[in-house]
Amino acid sequence: MPRAKRRLAQHFLSDPRILQRIADALGATRDDTVLEIGPGPGALTEALAARAGRLVAIEKDAELVPALRQRVPAATIVEADALEADWHAIAGPRFLVAGNIPYNITSPLIDRALKPPRPPRIVFLVQKEVADRVSAAPGSEAYGALTVGVQAVARAERLFTVPAGAFRPRPLVDSAVLRLTPLGEPVVSDAEVEPFRRLVVGLFGFRRKQMVRALRELTGWSAETVGDALGRADIDPQVRPETVSPVRFALLLRALVDGGWQAR
Repeated sequence: MPRAKRRLAQHFLSDPRILQRIADALGATRDDTVLEIGPGPGALTEALAARAGRLVAIEKDAELVPALRQRVPAATIVEADALEADWHAIAGPRFLVAGNIPYNITSPLIDRALKPPRPPRIVFLVQKEVADRVSAAPGSEAYGALTVGVQAVARAERLFTVPAGAFRPRPLVDSAVLRLTPLGEPVVSDAEVEPFRRLVVGLFGFRRKQMVRALRELTGWSAETVGDALGRADIDPQVRPETVSPVRFALLLRALVDGGWQAR
């Protein structure tokens, strides 16, 4: 196994049983193209290639690319930064996404994977804490702005935990397999995604305050105007942001926009 680079937050997984479970979770068939993010030495790449009709992998570490091409000759290995590359230009119009992704860029990669047009399924091996947050229910300790942003456009499932000891080098925390399935009818439209994000992040900055107070601070509006917007979204003014569902946040956004609010 190649030496992992700390600057790239590399932690390699080689347990064949776990790799097979990750590949199974993606559910690729011979009719599918799979885009793998960060293949590393290629252990998951092999498992995915055995299932997919076509496999494309984006690897940032130039030193790993020659060995990857030799190990999985049927795959197309692209040397690039996955956060900067055009995934659709690389893999085509429709593909599934998988990867053992670096902890330090997990949220940006999830965000990138969920940009429209969205793939039918995404399976990422991530830090367990992140998987818990993304799949959390309203009112739970892990529920936050990341949860709302993801669940507004996708169904999130934390499938199983992968212990730290399964990786080389060993990370400080356990990981988990996260599966995201974009919704046929997202809670927010593509045009609403950015203002929705600003609203949710802004309100979670006051997560311990009641919604009426948090929204007044965010918008600068009067209690009466804020109360009207909350009423239109069917949100109790006394609850806190951490208890509000993605659907209610979307209704609130529309009520605010109708009232003249502009997300900045």
